[in-house]
Amino acid sequence: MSFRLAAYAVCIEDGRVLLARHVSPQSVSTWTLPGGKVEHAEDPFDAVIREVAEETGCDAQVERLLGVDSRLIPAADRLPGLPDHQNVGIFYRVRITGGRLRPEPNGETAESVWTPIPEVTCVRRSSLVDIGLALAQTVPPTGHVAPVPVGGLIQH
Repeated sequence: MSFRLAAYAVCIEDGRVLLARHVSPQSVSTWTLPGGKVEHAEDPFDAVIREVAEETGCDAQVERLLGVDSRLIPAADRLPGLPDHQNVGIFYRVRITGGRLRPEPNGETAESVWTPIPEVTCVRRSSLVDIGLALAQTVPPTGHVAPVPVGGLIQH
């Protein structure tokens, strides 16, 4: 089984959420939250600030921990030959404090945009977006999000 620990930024301002358009090597375009892998020996708190800067060009400040989501992705739902995979995502409420939106230099984030929250359901997106918005809206005391339906979304 493979494993990934990642930190994600939920940036909400004036009824809009900051989304990043990720383009995979297969040229598939998907909207997601700014964030990504926590490097070896890196604190997830620091990772989310680093990822926001790398992917969007903006400076960020963590306001609070929203919660943790753990998903098991069975091998049957992955590319042939890949094993089961567990993704543990740590979601933070983040405020943008400076900088300007720009594409990620030499990266997979083609652009970042402020998207009105009601319009999020109309875009091809990762389930991470719905998980982050659910955590931001409910702020569960335990930090654990209830299962988020992912019908029609890019699940992983």
